[in-house]
Formats: sequence, structure tokens, C-alpha cells
Amino acid sequence: MDPLKIAKDRIGKNSRIPVEILPDNDSLIARFAADLLQEYLAAKAAGRERVVFIVPVGPVGQYEILADRCNQEKISLRDLVVINMDEYLTPDGREFIPLSDPLSFRRHMEEHFYRHLNSQLAPPADHRIFPQPLALSRVPEIIGRFGGCDACFGGIGITGHVAFNDPPEPGEKTSLEEFRNLPTRVVRLSRETRLINSVTACRGNIDRIPALAVTVGMKEILECRKVRIYLNRLWQSAIVRKILHGPVTPAVPGSLLQNHPDVRFVLTDSVADLPEPELK
Repeated sequence: MDPLKIAKDRIGKNSRIPVEILPDNDSLIARFAADLLQEYLAAKAAGRERVVFIVPVGPVGQYEILADRCNQEKISLRDLVVINMDEYLTPDGREFIPLSDPLSFRRHMEEHFYRHLNSQLAPPADHRIFPQPLALSRVPEIIGRFGGCDACFGGIGITGHVAFNDPPEPGEKTSLEEFRNLPTRVVRLSRETRLINSVTACRGNIDRIPALAVTVGMKEILECRKVRIYLNRLWQSAIVRKILHGPVTPAVPGSLLQNHPDVRFVLTDSVADLPEPELK
């Protein structure tokens, strides 16, 4: 059956990826925050000296909720190693875009998470990691030093990307094995990714979205012990069906999660709607 015709009440059925549907964005963001804390506490209870997460910027809103709860309940995140999955780069691909840029993911994490946390409870500065364009081995080295990544949290792009692992461009041949082993690297973003990011972050100003980024690889993501994905955009209705119910293929990067042993998708009710045409 065509994945794009999977009815709302059948989405996730017979998929290897468990799916949970929540009423709205507020409930999804609250769940995201709760999952971050739950997985951290579970890893600590299991004896992990340091807990390693790969995290996104978007969806947005979960970090303030997490910080507020930790402050109120005096829950320390000092043993949390936070690896952000990606960041935009300058045109030469050698530096992050400046912190003064509103699109900066580093700025977002500082303003919406670290600054909100009581300094005595926050992850120390050397546990706040972004992949470095001139030191690409740093992320896998950190993951290895701390005994692996406990969980990857994220969203899904319109191309099906996880982090900025876009599918191969037309005419570019990449085997499934090659794609699943893609490492942390500098990438040129697909036009589709730049376009949808301009819609969500720049009122359609595609020229404002950087062409280059640095991203953790599919290899690092797929090697995480757990993967948790959160979807809250109307335009994700089609791609989530391809991921859940289509073939495993580099053409839909998120489909590789079908083979992960501990993965879960959380969707808003509107994302579960059929991607039917509607002129507006």
C-alpha cells in the first residue's frame, strides 16, 4: 500500500517504529521535556557516571520546561553531556555562524536552556558540545570516552533527514550501508531543507538560511542506545508515513530508524492527518 494513503487511525500500525499521538503541540513539548528528564534519571539509576544525549534545537519549548522543573525540584544535570546535533556554518564552512545571529543554535541553547538553569544544577561548560567543523572527530571521541550515547532526541526534516543528514541528491549513488555509516561532517544543505527552514524560521527568506552546516552523522545517531523523535509540523504528515511504512532507504533517511532496537515517535494529532491536497 502507498504509505501516503495510510489512514490516520492506522498510522504506525504494523510499523517497526512505535508511535504515540498526542492532542497538540503543548502536550508534545511537555512530553519531550519529561522524556529528557526521565531518560537522564534512568541512566543515572542504571549506574551511568556520565549520561550522554544527542539533542536538537527544534521542536522548541522543551528546554525551558526541563530547566524549570530541575530548578523547582533541585535536580542536578551536572552529569549530563549535551551534544547538539548540528549548527549552521559561515560560507567557507570553517566557522559557526556568529552567536549574534538569531539562527544560531548555540545561541538558542544558551538562551532557552543553560541560562534558565540554576548554575549549580547545569551541565558544566565542557559538557555542552557542538560538532566542530575543523575538529570532526571530537563528537565520536567524546561519545567513546563516556561509554556511548544513551539517547538521541530529535525531529524530522521535510526530506526525512535526522539532524542534517539529508538524502543523496538526484544522480548521487549512496548504498544503504554507506549512508548508515556517514560520520560527523560538514554538509551542504539541500534546497528543500533550506526552503522549509526559511518558512519555519525566516518568513520564507530562503537567502537568509546558510548553505552549509556541521552535523553529527547517521553513524552516531544509529549507535545511540535509544532514539526518540518528536513531530509537530503540518508538513511532516507525508514524510512520517514514508518513514514508518515505506522501505528502508537513503532516499528517506529517517527510515533507517526502522532497524533501531529502541526507537519511538511522538506525533501531534495534526501530523497524523492524511497529507491530502487543500488549496488555501
